[in-house]
Amino acid sequence: MEIKTRNSRAGSCGEDNDSQKMTFTARCTALFLMLVSFAAATCCSPDQQENESTVLITNARIIDGTGSPAFDGSVLIRDEKIAGVTKAGSGENEGSEDVSRVIDAGGDVLAPGFIDAHSRGNPFETPRFDNFLSMGVTTITLGLVGTHPGGEDAASWLDDVNARGTGPNIIHFTGHSTLREIVDAPDEGDLDAAYISAMADILSGAMNAGSFGLSLGLEFEPGSYAGRQELTALAEAVNDHGGILMAHVRSEDDDRIEASVQEVLDAGRGSGVPVHFSHLKIVYANEVERAEDILGILQEARDEGLTVTADVYPYVASFTGISIVFPEWARSEQDFETAVSERREELEEYLRARITLRNGPEATLFGSGPWTGKTLAEVAEELDMPFENVLIDEVGPDGASAAYFVMNEDVMRRFLQDPHVMIGSDGGPEMRHPRGYGSFARIIRKYVREEGLLTLEEAVHKMSGLTAATLGLSDDGIVDTPRGLIREGYAADLLIFDPSKVQDRAVFEDPHRYAAGFDHVFVNGEHVIADGENDHLPGKVIRRQVQAE
Repeated sequence: MEIKTRNSRAGSCGEDNDSQKMTFTARCTALFLMLVSFAAATCCSPDQQENESTVLITNARIIDGTGSPAFDGSVLIRDEKIAGVTKAGSGENEGSEDVSRVIDAGGDVLAPGFIDAHSRGNPFETPRFDNFLSMGVTTITLGLVGTHPGGEDAASWLDDVNARGTGPNIIHFTGHSTLREIVDAPDEGDLDAAYISAMADILSGAMNAGSFGLSLGLEFEPGSYAGRQELTALAEAVNDHGGILMAHVRSEDDDRIEASVQEVLDAGRGSGVPVHFSHLKIVYANEVERAEDILGILQEARDEGLTVTADVYPYVASFTGISIVFPEWARSEQDFETAVSERREELEEYLRARITLRNGPEATLFGSGPWTGKTLAEVAEELDMPFENVLIDEVGPDGASAAYFVMNEDVMRRFLQDPHVMIGSDGGPEMRHPRGYGSFARIIRKYVREEGLLTLEEAVHKMSGLTAATLGLSDDGIVDTPRGLIREGYAADLLIFDPSKVQDRAVFEDPHRYAAGFDHVFVNGEHVIADGENDHLPGKVIRRQVQAE
């Protein structure tokens, strides 16, 4: 791959071979434009000059994000947007006369930057988010599983993030559990209407500030206390602002997944809001038919007129707090203390059965706390005590997070193939799970290149255009600049890569290794990775443009 710097920028006097072939008239025109550019440059800062540069990517195999077959061609970037897309052999002018750089892709793939449907992280602590950029992700989604940053004042948080800058773009969701905490709602299901109204008001304010919708974390407190009336009322507020409901369901266990999915769909039916299921999975399901069962339920809802989508990550281990293995009556600090003192034998029996059902103590790998990197079985052996007593006496429901090897890959593969399912890493820069560093590269390496489960065009669509359409990012009536596809006028979030060289390198033993193979990454037209890395922060907070009905 070759990068050329053209000497047609303001103040340069050199010429390349192409310019030597220009006619006298064309040269005069070019000289005039150079003088105009020079005059403009004298009143602009260096940063402004850089933002006004143009880049031409030639000799590329373009996969545009729609799922359509790849084609050979070139793309022109001007400022932050795609200024032109030209198919090879079309005879169309590439618009190359005024470019400052030419990148010869050498036949490599040129694709839209990937959009992570489910991300984690703190932009004030890790603004570069190199873990995402290195695997081709140019837009991440924060505020999921019911908790959001910014508290009651989402607008100020969005402003602060935008002012400081980030590597990828950021989109924000408002968390249901956070709303409950803000209004100090009691830990009960039948909330007084005043609490629900207060939450709806805060949610509306956040969406007016640019938040994209509401996220649910129904498996975790305090979101787990919500009843149908509360969920439907908040879903109505989201729908009034044109947003989307992103749901972590109440239980992903095989014996409860249908009811949990139907609960969220009922909120969609009662409000009309589009429904999206985060990290679709079935815990300890071993037959692919179970995936068919759930996909059938989702399709039935679509047939009724609901908009229903989902995302998956390409691993068979989940990651969350250890409280997930404890009974609901022993998860809070007070309930746990009561359970230990008054129901210890029952708690031990529950944990033995629960862990055994979840593939045994060998399938729980601690990702935080003093036993990071060890399985529950290894800790139990080290301490010479039953694993249930390790959980009670040494860990507790708030004492650690862990990876849980509780999923069947064939079930996950079936979800991955569904046309309404996209990719979400559910990962972040600090989580001890390889999905935050490898998910998008793994899709290409494993499920495209090695297994052929997806075509490259299908995979790129699931990682860009499909996600953009689901979130509203490709609709210029919803966002200032559409993105997610390679089209003229869209944001220049772009990747150049050789799919044969893409590699996810993060593993559970070493989960923070960067992916490889994405040689060039552009965010809003700025080259953030070019055969290496730099310190640019061109990412923006993308605000959803909404008007309440």
